[in-house]
Amino acid sequence: MFHSIPYEPRKLDATEGRLEAIYNAAKIGLKGDALALAAGMLPTEYRQLTQFDPVAEMAELKGRADGEREMSQVLHAAALNGDAKAALEILKHQHGWVAKQQINVEVDQRISITQALEDAQKRVIEAIDITDVIAKNENDSQHQVLHVEQQQKAA
Repeated sequence: MFHSIPYEPRKLDATEGRLEAIYNAAKIGLKGDALALAAGMLPTEYRQLTQFDPVAEMAELKGRADGEREMSQVLHAAALNGDAKAALEILKHQHGWVAKQQINVEVDQRISITQALEDAQKRVIEAIDITDVIAKNENDSQHQVLHVEQQQKAA
């Protein structure tokens, strides 16, 4: 046997108590469904309320702004009282400050142009010598292949 459950949607108004609940939930940082549930409403009811009564959305915005202001005051007070970590967080997140990521290395060394030219000349000579060795090895290899082919033909 099927029992019918009577259902009548609640009609929500932006009463002072409901607006205060929305404000308090937004002030502590809740958003979306969590905000609606903390304010004593279903998420669909909260969305409908904000669509039909802009004062509900204003209560949420005011709660967020006041919560952010309070936390900002706490951080600024800590920074002013010497908390370096709080000061760095304010600089990074509010002012876009980024710590240097580079290291400066200074080497005081004099370069002799004549010595640099001599070194470059030695490298060129070494490269030429290596090229000659490689070319000679290739010629020897080709000569050996021809010699083997001639021996095979003679046999």
